[in-house]
Amino acid sequence: MRDIGAFEGLRTNQITGYGIVVGLPGTGDGNLEYLTEAMRGVSGRLGLQLPPGVNPSLENAAAVIITAELPVFAKPGQRIDITVSTMGNAESLRGGALIMTPLYGADGQIYAMAQGNIAVGGLGVSGADGSQLIVNVPTVGRIPDGATIERAVSTGFANGQTMRFNLHSADFLTAARVRDAINDVFPGIAQITDGVSIELTLPAGNDARSAMLANIEMLEVTPAAQRARVIINSRTGTVVINEAVRLAPAAISHGKLIIRINEDPRVVQPEPFTDGQTAIEPATDIEVEQQSSTIGTVPGTASLNELVDALNLLGVGAADLVVILESLKQAGALKAEMVVL
Repeated sequence: MRDIGAFEGLRTNQITGYGIVVGLPGTGDGNLEYLTEAMRGVSGRLGLQLPPGVNPSLENAAAVIITAELPVFAKPGQRIDITVSTMGNAESLRGGALIMTPLYGADGQIYAMAQGNIAVGGLGVSGADGSQLIVNVPTVGRIPDGATIERAVSTGFANGQTMRFNLHSADFLTAARVRDAINDVFPGIAQITDGVSIELTLPAGNDARSAMLANIEMLEVTPAAQRARVIINSRTGTVVINEAVRLAPAAISHGKLIIRINEDPRVVQPEPFTDGQTAIEPATDIEVEQQSSTIGTVPGTASLNELVDALNLLGVGAADLVVILESLKQAGALKAEMVVL
C-alpha cells in the first residue's frame, strides 16, 4: 500500500537558511550592500568588529541560500545533505566553503546547523573579449552531510491514539478496498473518513505501533480503475491516452488542402538604343493540391488499441490528432475527460 498512499504526519520537512560562502577565487558577489552587512554580522560573532566606514572587499565571498529536507524521525546529531545556491551576482561557488549557518523550519525554529566545503559540478570561464563558456550550473553546489540536526520534529506517532492513512488520489472504491484489507488482518481498526483518508486505531506502545504500520504498508491492494483521461500538452503536441478511454460509434474523416505559392520574378531588359530601364517583372505560380479524404469508422466501446489503430490508418500527426480528439469530445463520442496542459 505504500505506493498508493502514506501515513499522515510521517513526512519530510523543508528547512532553509541564509549564509556566506568564503574562499572563492574572485568569483564572489563583490561589494553588494547586503553581503557587506552580512559579513559584518559574521565578523561580530567571531569577535572582530570592523571600524565604521570600512567596507571589506568581498570578491572572494558570496551570499547564498541553503536548502535541505529534514527526514521523518530525524534525531539530533544525525547529518543531512544540503544544497547551496547563490542569491547575488557571484559567478561560481567552486572552491568555496560555507560558514556555519543555522537552518530554520516553517515555525521559525532552528532545526540544523550547516557548514562545510562545497562540491560544485558546474564550471564557468570568461575571456577578456567578453566570451564565456559555462558547463552545467556553477552557481549551485551541494555539501554531503553538510548539516547537523539540532532539533527533532514531533510527528505525534508516540502520543496519538489514532493515525490516518491518506491516499495519493481521492477514490472511494480504493479507500474501501484499503479499509477491508486492513480489517482482514487487524479486525475493526480501520474506518473510512472520506475519499482520501482511512482512520486507524493504534495500539499502545511504540513497538506494537511500528509492527502494525509495517504490516499495513506491505498489504497488497488493487486500486480502483482510473478515470478515462486524455492529456494534451499544447506546447509540445504530446498526447497521452490512458487505457480507460472508450469511444461511442463514430466516423472520422481526415483530409488536407495544400496551397503552394512560388514567387519567380524575372528581369526584363529594354531594347538596345532606347530610353527604357531595366525592370523586374513579377511572376507568381500558385498550385492547389487537395489530398484525398479518408473516412475511418470506430466501433462502439472501442478500446485504446482500437482507437490508436483507427487513427494510424488515417495517417494523422500529433497536431491533427488533437483536433480529432477534440471533435470527438464535442460530438459526444469520446467518453473521457480532456486535460490540456
